[in-house]
Amino acid sequence: MQLLCIIGPTAVGKTDLSIQLAKIINGEIVSVDSRQIYKYMDIGTAKPTPEQMQEVPHHMVDCVLPDQDFSVADYQEGADEAIEEIARKGKTPILVGGSGMYFRAVIDGLFDGPSADRKFREKLKKEADKTGIYNLYHRMKSVDPEAAERIHPNDLLRIIRALEVYEKTGKPISQLQKQWENSKDRYESVIIGLNRPRDELYQRIEKRVDQMMENGLLEEVKSLSRYSRNLRAMNCFGYKELFEYIDGKCPLDESIRLLKQNTRRYAKRQLTWFRKDKRIQWINISNISRHDIIQKILQKWNES
Repeated sequence: MQLLCIIGPTAVGKTDLSIQLAKIINGEIVSVDSRQIYKYMDIGTAKPTPEQMQEVPHHMVDCVLPDQDFSVADYQEGADEAIEEIARKGKTPILVGGSGMYFRAVIDGLFDGPSADRKFREKLKKEADKTGIYNLYHRMKSVDPEAAERIHPNDLLRIIRALEVYEKTGKPISQLQKQWENSKDRYESVIIGLNRPRDELYQRIEKRVDQMMENGLLEEVKSLSRYSRNLRAMNCFGYKELFEYIDGKCPLDESIRLLKQNTRRYAKRQLTWFRKDKRIQWINISNISRHDIIQKILQKWNES
């Protein structure tokens, strides 16, 4: 079984292209997105619309409630099941998204790390409630600066996991993840990376945020106010910034500015992560028609 993978930074234009590709090669899409797994978080995660998901089935979307724990291992298990289900139908599984950790979990597997320690995790969660998540982030940064470059300061679950790994093994999680470099691919795959010039990508990000606000992002965030602010889901970019406004900590225009800034920074981290993977065949999709982009991807797919 062969997978087609379409990866790249946020707002580059993966969703529409992947839907068109799925129609052409008789495929179904497996989302590789660490935020789209959550229910009720649609606008801020740029989730495919119901109409788009009717056109082409999507998997690993709307999997859990925002207050439910969902690990990389959980994602890997669900994605594997989805891939098997798609293959049983005689269709092509297409992995689409920008979460590097989720992508590597499917293609390369999980690195050999310690099992979860629930007591240790609860202790750190309580500490985050009392002293703030940034204290934990800076503690993690002091023992694993490499991991700190790609883990967002608001991603409590991954910060705790990094500290847990260091506590149990005495080694940084970034060091253990280098096991991936010698791992064998779990699936035969063609991996296509989509990219645009940085200025163009950043303009698309800013335009997308403005469109999200017009589409009701603030109302969506208000509807999630019943959930604890310390949840990983509530600390995703797109939600964290607007909660600052809702909680009276900053003006709306400043929240929107921070949302755009944090989204740009996230895109930069995504590209840093993916550029280390030499298997990815990059396509610069700036100033190219959708038809021509699809033809380039199909050519690489057919040559495999």
